[in-house]
Amino acid sequence: MFYQMIKGAFSHQRGKFIMIALTIGLGISMATAMLNAMLDVGEKVNQELRAYGANIVIRPKSTFILSDLYGSTEGEYTPSFISENDILKIKTIFWGNNIVDFAPFLPVEADINGEKFRLMGTWFNKTSRLPTGEDVTTGIVNLKSWWHIKEGEWIDDDAENEVMLGSEAAERLRLKSGDTVKIKGGEYIVKAVFAAGGEEDGDIYMPLKTAQNISGNLDKVSYIDLSALTTPASDLARKAAEDPSSLSVDEHEVWYCTAYISSIVYQLEEAIPNIRAKAVLQISESEGEILNKIQLLMLLLTALALVCSALGVSNLVTAYVIEKSVEIGLLKAIGALDREVVVMVLTQVMIAAAFGSALGYFVGLQLASLIGHIVFGANIEPNILAVPILIFLVVITTLLGSIPSVKILLSTRPAVTLHG
Repeated sequence: MFYQMIKGAFSHQRGKFIMIALTIGLGISMATAMLNAMLDVGEKVNQELRAYGANIVIRPKSTFILSDLYGSTEGEYTPSFISENDILKIKTIFWGNNIVDFAPFLPVEADINGEKFRLMGTWFNKTSRLPTGEDVTTGIVNLKSWWHIKEGEWIDDDAENEVMLGSEAAERLRLKSGDTVKIKGGEYIVKAVFAAGGEEDGDIYMPLKTAQNISGNLDKVSYIDLSALTTPASDLARKAAEDPSSLSVDEHEVWYCTAYISSIVYQLEEAIPNIRAKAVLQISESEGEILNKIQLLMLLLTALALVCSALGVSNLVTAYVIEKSVEIGLLKAIGALDREVVVMVLTQVMIAAAFGSALGYFVGLQLASLIGHIVFGANIEPNILAVPILIFLVVITTLLGSIPSVKILLSTRPAVTLHG
C-alpha cells in the first residue's frame, strides 16, 4: 500500500516533483562547484602567487633562528657562502616536489666607467641532474616571470661573455642590446635590457660561473631565492615555528608531513649544511589571508544557494500537501498515524531530491571546471571528500524545506478536512 501510494503520487503529481528535483539540483550544483573549488583553491592560489617571486630565501648561517619565521626581527648575516654543490639538495627534501623554482645569486661590486655597479651572477634557465637521476630546469626566467625584456633576449647559462642590463644601468652606461661593455678587464656583449620595477633595474646580470670567475669565489653563491607551494599556517605551524622541540611525536609527524612554510624551512636547514632559511613574510602571510577570504566567499555562496533551495522546496512541498489535504485527511480517518503520513510525504520528497541532487552534482562539476579555467587557467578536479558533505547538505536542505509542510500534516484533522 505504502509503495503504491508513492508510485501514484509521482504519476499524478509529476510536475510538482520535477520542480522539487530541479530546485534541489540548482542548490546542489552551486554547492558542488563551490566545495570542489574550495578544496582545490589552495594550490591554485599558491600557483598564482608563485608568479610574483620567491617566498623563501636561503642564506649562510647567521643569527636567524626558526622562531623569526613569524616575527619581524632582522638578522645580520655572516660574510660566508653556500657551496654551489649543495644547491640541488633543495629538491631532495620531503616536500621537494613543492619547490617550484629556485635560483642562486652571487653579487659582485664592479667599477665601470668610473661608476659603481652591482654585478649579479645567477642561473637563468639552467638544467641540472638531481641525485635521483632526474633533470630539473630552474632559474630566474620563471622565478622572476614579471621581468620585462625591453630589448634582446634571455642569456644562456653557458654563455661566458654575455650580460643583461637593468633599464637604469643601461641608461647610466648609455648602452643597448648588442653593444659591448668592459667589466674588470673583460669585454661582454649586452644580450638584453630588462625592466624589473625594482632595485634590480640598476644591476647587471650574468651567468653564475662568470660572476664566480670575476670575484674569485669559485663554486660559491651568496644566497638562494626559492619559490614553494605551501599550506596556509595553522596554530600547529606557528607552535613549530617558535620551537619544533616543543611538539609531541604525533604533532611533529603531522607538521613535518604537511607543506607548511615552517616545515619546508626546517627541512631545508636539515638538508643543506651551514645555512638558514627564512620565509618572505609579505608573500607567505598574504597567501593565508587571500585563501581564507576566497574560501569564506565560497562558503557564503554555498550557504545562500542552499537557503534558496530550502525556501523553494518549502513552497513546493507545502503547496503539494495542501492540494492533497483531502487524501491525507481520508488516510487519517481510516487509521493512518501522523508518523506514517509524514514518512510517506518525506519519502516522496527525498526521492525527488535524490534525482535532483544527482543531476546537480554533475552540473556542478562542469561549473567548477569552468570556474577553474576562467579564474585560474587550470582545471579543478572532482574531490571525493565533497561527496559525503553534499549528501549531508541534500538531506539537511530537504528536511529544513519540509518543516512547514510537516507542521500542516500534523495539524490536519480528518473531520475538519473531509467536512471541507
